[in-house]
Amino acid sequence: MFRWLSGRGASKRQVERQLAAIDDADWRRTVAALPFLQGLTEAENAELRRKAAWLLASKTFSGAHGMEVTDDMMLSIAAQASLPILALDTAWYEGWTEIILYPGDFLIPRTEVEESGVVHEYMQEASGEAWDGGPVILSWEAASLSGEAAGINVVIHEFAHKLDCRSGEADGMPHLGGTNIRYGHWRRVLEASFDAFEQALTAVEDAIPHDVDPESPKAAPWYDALPMDPYAATDPAEFFAVSSETFFIDPEPLAAQLPEWYALLCAFYRQDPMLRLPGQ
Repeated sequence: MFRWLSGRGASKRQVERQLAAIDDADWRRTVAALPFLQGLTEAENAELRRKAAWLLASKTFSGAHGMEVTDDMMLSIAAQASLPILALDTAWYEGWTEIILYPGDFLIPRTEVEESGVVHEYMQEASGEAWDGGPVILSWEAASLSGEAAGINVVIHEFAHKLDCRSGEADGMPHLGGTNIRYGHWRRVLEASFDAFEQALTAVEDAIPHDVDPESPKAAPWYDALPMDPYAATDPAEFFAVSSETFFIDPEPLAAQLPEWYALLCAFYRQDPMLRLPGQ
């Protein structure tokens, strides 16, 4: 249904043809399977569908490690990835062409350099990766579970990195041209919120009893006090990406504990998920 329209770019005509190729029943089933898409108005749902059609017409989907990519998979990925740009221009996702799906987690080569100059090379398991100017790589196993775990969505996470990369290297400072947000204000709120989250994480880690392995499921009740996954404390780029997935999937803890940062994300994405998601 979709592959024949995929390519490097998408004209208005191609998008219209792609939009017509999305069956109504398939779209309703896709949206119903993703709880965080509930609460969209009729107009927002139509716009999300159009953005998904643009993405399907603009990007090539490839399977890795024997993965057979189906139309249902592509439509699910496109619907999830289109949510962050629901109120933004599709230009945010231009400049790259491919989405690669693995059946499950995959290995990525990493290099770390110590202050002493010692270089460590290793393989890291991942469920998603976004390369600057290159593809978005996703684990279908993780992508298909999006929304089932509180605040977790690998698709939105990796596409948030793509938004971040529009201004250069991912650093938590996306391009703000065309918005009313001042760069100085963004940086101040980002740094203050990142510091506050680091302090909250430290307090949680200190509170975990010594007989509880902090890496085990038994530590979950302590980490659940945080507004988002601890991975957000890695660096500002991951803070922005993790914040973005939480913003769209489970916004209430983020809004309650980091209200200034939440308000800034509302201004950037031009959306407020707290107003539409049930129970928020």
